[in-house]
Amino acid sequence: MSMLASAGARTLLTSRTASTAARSFSTSLRADKEVKNVTVFGAGLMGAGIAQVLSDVGKYNVTLSDVTDKALQNGQAIIAKSLQRIAKKKMADKSPEEQEQFVKGVVDSIKVTTDPAEAVESTDLVIEAIIENLKIKKELFSFLDSKAPKDAIFASNTSSLNITEIAEATNRQAQFGGFHAFNPVPQMKLIEIVRTKQTSDETWQALMDVAKKMGKVPVTCIDSPGFIVNRLLVPYQLEAIRLVERGVASPEDVDTAMKLGAGYPMGPFELADLVGLDTLEHIAQGWRDSCAGTEHMPAAYVEESPMLTNLIKEGKLGRKTADKGGFYQYNKK
Repeated sequence: MSMLASAGARTLLTSRTASTAARSFSTSLRADKEVKNVTVFGAGLMGAGIAQVLSDVGKYNVTLSDVTDKALQNGQAIIAKSLQRIAKKKMADKSPEEQEQFVKGVVDSIKVTTDPAEAVESTDLVIEAIIENLKIKKELFSFLDSKAPKDAIFASNTSSLNITEIAEATNRQAQFGGFHAFNPVPQMKLIEIVRTKQTSDETWQALMDVAKKMGKVPVTCIDSPGFIVNRLLVPYQLEAIRLVERGVASPEDVDTAMKLGAGYPMGPFELADLVGLDTLEHIAQGWRDSCAGTEHMPAAYVEESPMLTNLIKEGKLGRKTADKGGFYQYNKK
């Protein structure tokens, strides 16, 4: 029986009383708790994007943390570049000086620190957006669990790892959930709010409220491989690659077919190049190691692709390696 179709899953997602047992894990989270201070860990594309929208749109007090000053400076540069594009569109009638003042105001409003304990000393919500490595994420949350206020909520932006496993590194499993945003964060409207069996109603509602205040559209799902988007998208992309490997069609024709025949804005190969072939393979490998062959993930859905493996070995990762390309060539010389 499908887990998503089960009555138990529907109850988990919608019932206001289903998490009575879950709240026994922690009674420190007030039902009326309002999130004001948010800490984001990881100053890469995702973390910087989340911090930007939290500050600019959500008007939260935001702290961005990473392990080095260089990483934080890079994050600030990502935010500034994104805000400059927004200013040119939304402030076209304003002077360059006013646009720059807007950009500087948002960047300066985001506190940065390499001290993780300092970053969470007065936080209401922690959103982690670091490397997709279960061990490293658990180590971070285990440390933060002893430093953050007892009623602070923890959330991971992971796109493929098990939220329940990450939460087990803490003593606040009822105050833990998934907060999966999409790149580029300022433009993409969706956020997947992921509930474990322990996530309390109060935690779920707080995460939903934060997403909405950021101007996003939140959807809810239970903790299952790939959540919603990647669970459907990654097997689809891998099957598209297998079509080409079997000689059924070319990448160009597959992309054209899906755009014109299915109404997709991008074909699977164009999208894979945009996301990054290494990212696609990383997700697939994680599922092969953890859940392939189970009722939730048929092994055939994520079987290894020689074409994808070879492209990655050649350093052809998509748009991020424009000099080498991916399935397509970019910036041809």
